[in-house]
Amino acid sequence: MSILTNERARVWVGFALAAILLFGVAPAVLSDFRLNLLGKFLCFAIVAAGIGLAWGRGGMLTLGQGVFFGLGAYIMAMHLKIADAQLRGDSVPDFMQIAGIRDLPAYWAPFTSPIVTILAILIVPAAVAALLGLGVFKRRVKGAYFAILSQALAAAFAILLVGQQSTGGSNGLNRFRSFFGFDLSDPANKRMLFFIAAAVLLLVVAAVRQLMYSRYGELLVAVRDQEERVRFLGYDPANVKLVAYVTAALFAGIAGALFVPVVGIISPADIGVVPSIAFLIGVAIGGRSTLLGPVLGALGVAWAQSAFSESFPSGWTYAQGLLFIVVVGFFPAGIAGVIALVRGRRRRTDTPPPDPEPAKEVEMAR
Repeated sequence: MSILTNERARVWVGFALAAILLFGVAPAVLSDFRLNLLGKFLCFAIVAAGIGLAWGRGGMLTLGQGVFFGLGAYIMAMHLKIADAQLRGDSVPDFMQIAGIRDLPAYWAPFTSPIVTILAILIVPAAVAALLGLGVFKRRVKGAYFAILSQALAAAFAILLVGQQSTGGSNGLNRFRSFFGFDLSDPANKRMLFFIAAAVLLLVVAAVRQLMYSRYGELLVAVRDQEERVRFLGYDPANVKLVAYVTAALFAGIAGALFVPVVGIISPADIGVVPSIAFLIGVAIGGRSTLLGPVLGALGVAWAQSAFSESFPSGWTYAQGLLFIVVVGFFPAGIAGVIALVRGRRRRTDTPPPDPEPAKEVEMAR
């Protein structure tokens, strides 16, 4: 009972420290630009938390998270562009007027409503993931085949968006002026977006922890390690995988929706194959099978990319790829696994050897 109580106490202390850092320390020490940049990194961390559940615990190498990230992002972007057009008294967004589009496309119309927009952000990525997951997992597609299929889906989605003038083509959607009635040029509203992203990240981490350490989490690990045995016990591994896959897609869609007002732009370049792989790199480096490893890894890689690409714009991509290869090849458990290994060695070193005296007394007695 005391062990369980101590574990809960550590969890609460950890969340409290994270809240203090995000809501107290970061706004106090960072400039508005750096704080907004951190808000962008938090969106990536939300995606990484879902990947940690699906890949780290479920063994599903999700190379297509950019699809669900993009769905949430474009849904939010379409609503913001419609809202901006209404503020100006126009019937269509500005980029449509330049392209000669005079009527709002039918699939844009539902996103005029803020409520429909929020519901679509939550439902559409999850529904797409559910349909794809049912088709893949029920057919027992896994491993490299699943990874290639998900990556192909991300590439196809990006190519589709490039050819659509109604979604901005290769330029995407940008220059948002308001966010549900709040002026995005106001620094106070920018800080509000950061606080929203921070709160969502904490909620996502809490949800992932609950899933990982529940009975479902144990079943998900069992499916990853011994899928046939789980099927023999009467469970359907496809359904177990589907829950993790849909959850990861839901988190990615929410992250994409937050990314749009925080960064101010969304384009096919942000949701294709390269961004999908970048999500995985952070998760692998941090430690895919741990709770905080994916989150911290995503934050660290995003910060490194922002810092080093300013000095080495052409060399960062190669350094990122090399780092991914080194981690996967030599440290498959990521930084979190290395830390756990070091701690284990220290504990074995600090533990004193057993006292041999009792054994000697027994031998003498014989």
